[in-house]
Amino acid sequence: MKDQDNIGRIEQYVIDYVRELRINNNLLQDDIASILGTTKAFISNAESTNHRAKYNLKHIDKLAHYFNLSPKDFLPDKSLR
Repeated sequence: MKDQDNIGRIEQYVIDYVRELRINNNLLQDDIASILGTTKAFISNAESTNHRAKYNLKHIDKLAHYFNLSPKDFLPDKSLR
């Protein structure tokens, strides 16, 4: 079983949202890693479809603060089920 099979749709939504924020703000994976106090390898693994690294609520809160957003902005308006 591939690691990506362990990523739920809600988790993938958050990963895609963070990637889009990063790209739209001309930030590197290193920049996001610095904001989160983690490594570039973690960010790379989160953005890869071959790994199961996921952002947690602390990550979302730090990113929301950095981008002057609400943590709820990182979630879809409705359930993805």
